[in-house]
Amino acid sequence: MNANYLLAVLATLTVNASADPAKVDAQVVYTNANVLTVDKDNSTARAVAVRDGKILAVGESDALARYIGPDTRVVDLHGKTMIPGIYDAHSHFASSKITGTFVADLNSPPIGDVRNIEDIVARLKAQQAKVGPGDWISGAGYDDTLLAEKRHPTRADLDRVSSTRPIYITHVSGHLTVANSAALALAGITASTPNPPGGVIRKDADGQPNGVLEESALALVGKLRPALTEPLQREGIRLAGQWYAAHGVTTANHGAGTTPALLKMLEDAVQAKELPIRVMTWSSLETMDAVDQVALPSGMIKVGGVKEFSDGSIQGYTGYLSEHYHTPFNNDLTYRGFPRFSREELAARVLAVHKSGRQMMIHANGDAAIDDVLYAYRKAQETYPREDARQVIIHSQMMREDQLDEVKRLNIIPSFFVLHTYYWGDRHRDIFIGKDRAERISPARSAQDRGLRYTIHTDTPIVPMEPMRLIWSAVNRVTTGGKVLGAAQRVPVADALRATTINAARQNFEEQERGSIEVGKYADLVVLSDDIATVDPMNIKDIKVLETIVEGKSVYQAHD
Repeated sequence: MNANYLLAVLATLTVNASADPAKVDAQVVYTNANVLTVDKDNSTARAVAVRDGKILAVGESDALARYIGPDTRVVDLHGKTMIPGIYDAHSHFASSKITGTFVADLNSPPIGDVRNIEDIVARLKAQQAKVGPGDWISGAGYDDTLLAEKRHPTRADLDRVSSTRPIYITHVSGHLTVANSAALALAGITASTPNPPGGVIRKDADGQPNGVLEESALALVGKLRPALTEPLQREGIRLAGQWYAAHGVTTANHGAGTTPALLKMLEDAVQAKELPIRVMTWSSLETMDAVDQVALPSGMIKVGGVKEFSDGSIQGYTGYLSEHYHTPFNNDLTYRGFPRFSREELAARVLAVHKSGRQMMIHANGDAAIDDVLYAYRKAQETYPREDARQVIIHSQMMREDQLDEVKRLNIIPSFFVLHTYYWGDRHRDIFIGKDRAERISPARSAQDRGLRYTIHTDTPIVPMEPMRLIWSAVNRVTTGGKVLGAAQRVPVADALRATTINAARQNFEEQERGSIEVGKYADLVVLSDDIATVDPMNIKDIKVLETIVEGKSVYQAHD
């Protein structure tokens, strides 16, 4: 073999490309791009060839010219940056567009514009005019700490809208609700109604329920509220698919309580071409057997792990801490929040899932709740040892250094809701947990320093589905007040990107199929307006998604 021939052969080799020299025409070749592959070496390339929904080759534009045939579509990206599709590590996809579409949007700035309880009353009156005379009046997203009154609305406030029609509104955390007198009456909640296990019915000075319900108490009223009709739920799914695709998400997550009925709606939406992206769903202990029986022929909807809750929300005072809250709740200097289950009850629920061979994801914000989760995971593995169980702790907000050590020992995946630093960081520092603990929320850098492959997530609809802001938050840790909260926990851009792509795919056992731009993987790709690797880190949140590609098909293109 002469030297010139050898050089010609080498010129055709690509990053991670097959050594098979047989020429195969690509259906699409993206050229003149800045490709951030997110492979194990964080390699870069200039072109990507796609065939049959998968990546055929990755490398230099000249080298990939060999895959261009007479029917190949060639897309010149003119230097634009291409990254793997965003893999949503945790959100609530199917319900993400319900607020503002079918229920009143009660969010305060920076998400919405509600500033006081009068605004809430006005929004609910407007919602009342939209729904039928026999329908419940609903709203979601209010935040007591951002209202001028610095308190939750009460049944009396909601009764100003109507005392005869049921009204039910949800706190921005999703862990508290407020019901009016009519809704409380339907549920039979009176002064003598006991708190349910893992929940609280708040009372006023006279011992009467004031309308605010915490954690498991939500279900006392919530279970009575009629579900949205299937056509409305399908419309919510359609709108959510468009929203996520427009922000570069190629695999979404519906991260709690998936039912057979919801799975069927998701699959039907795919078949009707109303859902352009994939959805990974998580069931509950109660539904895990039933969801496995649902046929999902499209391959775009998948059932993953089982979701459980250990505690609630720090900003709702229902997160379970090892030390008391910074600002006492109801003047109780010892108040630390509370768990959803006793430690042994949680361990029993985890064991049932683990024994079945399924993966487990547990919501835990407070460090005491995380202690309980670690105990449950450890006991499950001791009882039924399993290689690579990939148990997950969702949010992991107040995970301590010693807990991170245990996470590493048990091979657990922490998934951080790092946007807490932006949306609630100032109030965590000043109200809920104080400066020292607030600076360590979502300790991604501590996890990274231990070699943990963590993920980060938005928890939409708690906050908007904005992956670029998510990455920006992990890199900068800036609050809405413009302050850096916990500079020591900031992570490099490349690692934040991995946490939203390959690590998230791995969290769901899909790292061999998705999460990076490598030969043989599905062509889930995103084109960005700017180079996320070199742009000023403070400008990452302003990067726009120009195109989203799912399994080789363009499902979103930005308009000029």
